[in-house]
Amino acid sequence: MADGGGSKEDQWVLAPAERELVMTKNRANRLGFAILLTFFRDRGRFPRDETEVEVQGIAALAKQLDAPAPIDGEAFLTGRTAERLRGEIRVRFGFREATVADAEMLTEWLRDHVAGEVGGDIEPMIERLEGRCRELAIEPPKPDRMERIARSALRSHEDRFHSCVYGRLPPATRERLDALLRPEESGHGESAVEDAQGEAAGNAPAVLLKLRGSPGRPSLASMQDELAKLELIRGIELSADLFDRTSPRDLERCRQRVSVEVPRDLRRHPDAARLTWLAAFVHLRARSLTDDLVDLLIETIHQIGARAERKVERELLEDLKRVSGKQNLLFNLADATLAQPDGVVRDVVFPVVGEQTLRDLLTSSPA
Repeated sequence: MADGGGSKEDQWVLAPAERELVMTKNRANRLGFAILLTFFRDRGRFPRDETEVEVQGIAALAKQLDAPAPIDGEAFLTGRTAERLRGEIRVRFGFREATVADAEMLTEWLRDHVAGEVGGDIEPMIERLEGRCRELAIEPPKPDRMERIARSALRSHEDRFHSCVYGRLPPATRERLDALLRPEESGHGESAVEDAQGEAAGNAPAVLLKLRGSPGRPSLASMQDELAKLELIRGIELSADLFDRTSPRDLERCRQRVSVEVPRDLRRHPDAARLTWLAAFVHLRARSLTDDLVDLLIETIHQIGARAERKVERELLEDLKRVSGKQNLLFNLADATLAQPDGVVRDVVFPVVGEQTLRDLLTSSPA
């Protein structure tokens, strides 16, 4: 059971006033009433089936009441007696059953305060809905009704979000966003039908597919490709504050839709939804492209530096291989020349340092 502020053992302990109330019931109903009472006290609702109630809890209550263990879930009570006792428990805790008006109010609350935070996940919305019902002292509706409320709130939130973004997009920006779903050749007069047929046939892929691509290996060419993508996105001219008040989860959900659906399927969605998704995708893609460019630049600089180092090392090694013991050779050359300054080079120098060695020395020396 959920944490109600004490240990699990405490959740199944009847307070003196609660035990006194239980003992006023028919002996056959006492254990079932005690289970419903302690469960509601802890969760603000009744158990939906016997699997929600711990066996240890039933045993603990049975021991306190000196009652026999239930058989096949009989302790949960069904029928008119169960409804009457459930109503008594609601009154005791100041709760009431949810009405149609409550469902509408809860739907609006989920739409305004929760839907944008959960990234489209229904389970967290239902959990928050249960908590809200407890705050308002309303017994939560049945699980299927709770799910319908959560899904309705999510749809309402998305519709309002799409309409808000769509209304802030100028007509020219809408057209540039939609152009991402067409081949590049569409600017030369083809119709939208021709564009779709060309894409289906594998000719002239939509511009969007180009924006989805990864940067590839670090190189000057990959940097140029990423710069071209960034320039294309900037050309769409989204307003800088378009998504200032938008939940990051809403943006990410839009990005995922554009990332996984093929362009021809995206075209089939209503204008407000389609263009909002594309705008969010472009907004986030601009950020990731900037990050990619920085990474590519760093990697490319490292590669250039590494290649330059290898080139210098290779030249030094070749230089050393070409003329080994260069300093000693120059010393011997100077010594022989000074010893016989008037001698002939062939007779004085070449016996100490050969002609080819001198040529190598000249080649390896800086200009």
